[in-house]
Amino acid sequence: MTDTTKIADMTGNPAPLGLLGFGMTTILLNFHNAGFYPLDSMILAMGIFYGGLAQVIAGIMEWRKGNTFATTAFTSYGMFWLTLVAMILLPKTDLGVVAPGAETAKALYLFMWGVFTLVLFKATLNISRALQVVFATLTILFFLLAAGDAMGSETITRIAGWEGILCGATAMYAGLAQVVNETAGKVQWPLGIVKKKSH
Repeated sequence: MTDTTKIADMTGNPAPLGLLGFGMTTILLNFHNAGFYPLDSMILAMGIFYGGLAQVIAGIMEWRKGNTFATTAFTSYGMFWLTLVAMILLPKTDLGVVAPGAETAKALYLFMWGVFTLVLFKATLNISRALQVVFATLTILFFLLAAGDAMGSETITRIAGWEGILCGATAMYAGLAQVVNETAGKVQWPLGIVKKKSH
């Protein structure tokens, strides 16, 4: 008989970091999309550091915990923020890089992120109601932004801005609820965890 040693995972839950990095940055960008203020350094800084790097770090931490869904989601959306900032800043350099055409390249970029998010939404049907709302509203957001760019419609982009504020708020709730519930040792902010069916 061989002895087996089990190592207990004593690391913290990285999901709130990822959800809050995503949620807060999404809200602030979509205040811009809704027409409240121009695209400025505040949004770009949030996109690089909190929406970008913090989510990538959370994704790597989720990989350590063996969570494929969260690893894929957080790392991908962290890179989304970094690529978005790069698309804005690279054309302003002396490298001769052309900005993506809103009606073509940028619209397709947003559409592809919408397709990716739609598939992840399907995966959330096995996780929690809170994440279902986050990913459903995010899917709608990407498709609205893609349509707004493709059609050159400021109205659609404004609607997307308001919808994006809602999306970011749901992600903030999902992240903060995990912190509140863990520190309280009980469910105070419900997440609607999906119960696994026993076979």
